[in-house]
Amino acid sequence: MLRGILSYWIFPIISGVVWLGTLLGLLIYWCVNEDRRHYSSMDSRQTIAYISDVGASTLKPLFIAGCSVTTVFLDLSFGADRWLRHKGRLVPNATVTEKVLSGMTIVFAIIGTCGLILLSIFDTARHPKLHDIFLLLFIAGYVISAIFICWEYQRLGMRYRDHRVLRISFWIKLAFVIVEIILAVAFASCSYTDHYNPAAVLEWVIAFIFSFYVFSFWIDLYPAVRTKGSGGYRGNNKGAMMNGHHASGQSMEEQGITGNDRTLMGEGHGHGHVGNHSYDDPRNSYYSGNGYGASRPGTANQQSGLRGMALPNNF
Repeated sequence: MLRGILSYWIFPIISGVVWLGTLLGLLIYWCVNEDRRHYSSMDSRQTIAYISDVGASTLKPLFIAGCSVTTVFLDLSFGADRWLRHKGRLVPNATVTEKVLSGMTIVFAIIGTCGLILLSIFDTARHPKLHDIFLLLFIAGYVISAIFICWEYQRLGMRYRDHRVLRISFWIKLAFVIVEIILAVAFASCSYTDHYNPAAVLEWVIAFIFSFYVFSFWIDLYPAVRTKGSGGYRGNNKGAMMNGHHASGQSMEEQGITGNDRTLMGEGHGHGHVGNHSYDDPRNSYYSGNGYGASRPGTANQQSGLRGMALPNNF
């Protein structure tokens, strides 16, 4: 049972859980075990530790491991989204622009990944300047990546209006972009004006919000479970499938694929079914219009025995 459910959606779940666990581990350790200790990397007027201050101390191995696992699995989520759309397991990118946007999303996510891993290695206590550069790289990389994926999903949502999943995901990611940009500007302003405690609070808030952004990719990848083992959006009679689901007000993610086996009936053309809709099989029409009567060559004598038989897709 689990084998049929587990799919690419597990990547953002692993990423989000690890990131949330890392943050909670660092925060609880500083508050409980360290009793809100004042680290050497903190300013003399500062009473609230930055994430980097706690991550530069005893828990540095946890900080590095958490940052690495989080970003690697998040990048796998981006890659899985692109692959599933290419294979037709999710609604496909129909234009070059959408494919370019998807590619830019991955490129800037990788830049953000490098920034987060490197800032955890070059900690604020020993390499303060490098740490700040990599922090900027991390925030900018993932915010720009989120902008590109919002742009891509906005175009997909306009093309596939019956897919509510795309609209939900778009609004979640757009909210993330707006909120994170506002908080990042406030964080930078507080840091450069030496308001260290408000800046530290903002850094923790930005980091926790990032975990919800990571979890949002579950919404994007979970629908691929329903198209597993089928032709998906690139299977046979794709146009009929898309029209059928559009007419019924449901997308393939919402109702799955009901199958498209064909029946040889002998009335001059065959019928295929998608959901509650049918379409003509042009191959039987071809035979009917070229002197073969109401059936394909070689089937006239067996018509009564084949009536009602479900034929495989490659018949």
